[in-house]
Amino acid sequence: MILKVARLGFPALRTAAGPVAPDKIKTPEFQRLIDDMIETMYEYSGVGLAAPQVHLGIQLAVLEVHEHPRYPDMPDVPLTVLINPAVTILDQTKIEDWEGCLSVPELRGRVPRFKQLRVTALGRDAQPIEIVASDFHARVIQHETDHLKGEIYLDRMPNMKALGFLQEWQRYMMREETKKD
Repeated sequence: MILKVARLGFPALRTAAGPVAPDKIKTPEFQRLIDDMIETMYEYSGVGLAAPQVHLGIQLAVLEVHEHPRYPDMPDVPLTVLINPAVTILDQTKIEDWEGCLSVPELRGRVPRFKQLRVTALGRDAQPIEIVASDFHARVIQHETDHLKGEIYLDRMPNMKALGFLQEWQRYMMREETKKD
């Protein structure tokens, strides 16, 4: 089932999410929620979706990048379910790149993110998982785990002049980026 995506201004997007009890993860209701979040992410062409974005204050996020039309040059990120994630930064180098968000529709902004991290979490089967991620994969994890802390990418933007509507970003801002390369 496609879930309604909360937009900026809905309280859950600005509230730290609570942990999920491990014994709840394998219940049919929670497994259905995971499926619904994945389906919602696909429906809206996202590369990730966090529970606060579907009006739920729990520490759950899903992500995947595979032949994505908005990110054709990015390496694949396997379908991942993160429950109660904890992020440890492994490389303090920050890389600034463009981000958007399903909860802040039609906008894109340049956001600095750490180059490499380790995330530990419970997976869909309630078993511990550990992922070391770099570059774009690390960016997606940081974006989604920010949602679980009540933060959005706009909070991390050092320069609001690097924010634009999608159509103008594609026509003007990305053109300027291409000229610089």
